[in-house]
Amino acid sequence: MRIDWRSESSASVLLVIGCIVFGLGSIIVATVPVGAYAIAFWRLLVAGGIFLILGRVFHQHFPRSAKARYYGLIAGVFLGFDLALWHESIYAVGPGISTLLNSLQIFWLSAIGFIWFNERQTKLQLFSLVLAVLGVGLIGSPEFTHNEQALWGFISGITSGLMLALSMVFVRKTHEVEKTQIFPLMLLISLGGMGALIVPALVFDWGKLFPTTLTHMGLIFIYGAIMQCFAWGLIAYAIPLLSLALTGLLLLSEPVAALLIDYFFLAKPISALQWIGAVFTMIAIYLGSLKAQKVKK
Repeated sequence: MRIDWRSESSASVLLVIGCIVFGLGSIIVATVPVGAYAIAFWRLLVAGGIFLILGRVFHQHFPRSAKARYYGLIAGVFLGFDLALWHESIYAVGPGISTLLNSLQIFWLSAIGFIWFNERQTKLQLFSLVLAVLGVGLIGSPEFTHNEQALWGFISGITSGLMLALSMVFVRKTHEVEKTQIFPLMLLISLGGMGALIVPALVFDWGKLFPTTLTHMGLIFIYGAIMQCFAWGLIAYAIPLLSLALTGLLLLSEPVAALLIDYFFLAKPISALQWIGAVFTMIAIYLGSLKAQKVKK
């Protein structure tokens, strides 16, 4: 039986796999002593080199349209800041909470749909937004009592979600202008992100720019090759084949995996109140995705 890799069901499976593997990168971020902007730059540099080689091997070329190339680079700029701010949030509040906050991108996508595309808003969306605020409040209340970095962790985590949403929008816009093959698209995204991160890395991560051991170098290579090339490649491949609503829904697999990693592998204490808040937030994300899907239909 031949599998249609461009079908919605296949794209959904690929997106879930990509999200889970993407979330596993938080372990590397939490253990390698390199700055948030710097490790994002190295990740994209490793990935860019791999995508350049793959593009040459498979004879894939950049899109002919200058506008499509521009959109691809802009998608990379937003992805670069998404990664860096997600890293900052990981350092401040741990992989689980930071990834959950990043996944609030579905509400940013809804806001973008409302502002740019005049999408209707419903009572269900408003309810899901209130539920998300309640969930984030429950997650944050214990964190703020013992973690001095909690405020920055929440601000950077939520803002990273906005950057991710904008990156997704510009990936779609690239394909709308011209259908772009995956390896050139990922190279454009890597180049855009690297260019955007050079100055912030030099300013904010001076003294933490480079890995200091072969082990750390190897982990950064894995971070770039597996999490960026494999995981984000699957995500970028699947996004144009799915609605924004379904994309947001399936991205729930990432915070679930990250919370479990945070609790079981990194031994971060997560209270019962925070678990309840996480459940509320994920339900809110689901309802937000469901609403957007119905409007699209």
